[in-house]
Amino acid sequence: MIRTRELIESVTSESILGGEVLAEAIDVLAACETAVTACATGMLAEKDADGLRTAIDQDLDCADVTATTRRILTRHSSHDPALLTAQVEVCLIACQRSHDLCGGHAEHHEHCRICAEATGHAADACRDVLTAVRT
Repeated sequence: MIRTRELIESVTSESILGGEVLAEAIDVLAACETAVTACATGMLAEKDADGLRTAIDQDLDCADVTATTRRILTRHSSHDPALLTAQVEVCLIACQRSHDLCGGHAEHHEHCRICAEATGHAADACRDVLTAVRT
């Protein structure tokens, strides 16, 4: 397993984000990407998959957005705070929407409960990154 914080701190690139905030966000977004992808797959296998279509689409969108955001954070692309802020804000929206949809299905589907938890953590990590960028 990669020790993200140690890896980030070994890079000589300067970042407006602290190593702890950056490493935590990268790890949480990776877990979120995995959870929303697995949840979408789980919903596709459910008997009521047609009724879950909106949540499936939202989870797949969230997976793409979190993956992109994680890669941008990993590259320390904070030399452009406006771009970083916009990307993290989009990620926050995607995570919050998946959280809300899957949270509504959590009592019926275990994968939705796990997804709602992961997307909630990811939304919190996005807020932490935005706070760090704006200070």
